[in-house]
Amino acid sequence: MRAHCLNVHAVAEGGSPCAENEWESAAAMRVEIWSDIACPWCYVGKARFEKALRDFPHRDEVEVVHRSFELDPGRAKGDIEPVITMLTRKYGMSREQAEAGEDSLGAQAAAEGLPYRTRGRDHGSTFDMHRLLHFAREQGRQGELLDRLYRANFAEERSVFGDDERLVELAAEAGLESGAARAVLADPDAYAAAVREDEREAARLGARGVPFFVIDRTYGVSGAQPVEVFTRALGRAWDERTPVRLIDDGGGSGTEAEACGPDGCAVPQP
Repeated sequence: MRAHCLNVHAVAEGGSPCAENEWESAAAMRVEIWSDIACPWCYVGKARFEKALRDFPHRDEVEVVHRSFELDPGRAKGDIEPVITMLTRKYGMSREQAEAGEDSLGAQAAAEGLPYRTRGRDHGSTFDMHRLLHFAREQGRQGELLDRLYRANFAEERSVFGDDERLVELAAEAGLESGAARAVLADPDAYAAAVREDEREAARLGARGVPFFVIDRTYGVSGAQPVEVFTRALGRAWDERTPVRLIDDGGGSGTEAEACGPDGCAVPQP
């Protein structure tokens, strides 16, 4: 499949094949979104994408899958610090610059109708949240859990980091069974391989940051682009979908040979 990109990062050609169960909706156009719960632009970008999807005429034929990406991979679970402190340490900016950046992000979020606390938030490892999101996908509640995690991290006072019971509560609010969510968090190997595979796939596709949107493995959109960019990407990917073309017996008749279908199998005629 030849890949194109509407923004900075091209989707790599010849991506790794998907497992059979990765394509439950063969007729649907799939949008895969790599993101991290600690990423404010992922929070804003998701809202913008969803606005474009809401007005997309084929929205009922679009399957959205959220993929894992850690901005701070390898960070210890107990290594938690204030966001402003992290920004000054990691990017070498002054406290005033970090606070101004948070104020700007708060305004961007508000423009999309999203609550955003510009002060008092924590930063930490999101690995367990990604593991829980893979579990939620199996239960058909991935979107609900992601929304709940975003809202808790960016808009609520209580931290989402380093507290399994906090994540269990959020999982329950998203419609998951508390005991099952607690069991996932208690087992450090549960869904860990799925998270790492998502991250390897992001690297293969050329994603160097998030949010990163891949539409039908044909177009990539990098960053929290304006709604219009997502609208254009969805429309172009849909228009360029190519139906399967049947190859005949070489005689040019275009006829189909015997086969089995929902109503049974063709009976050979004498």
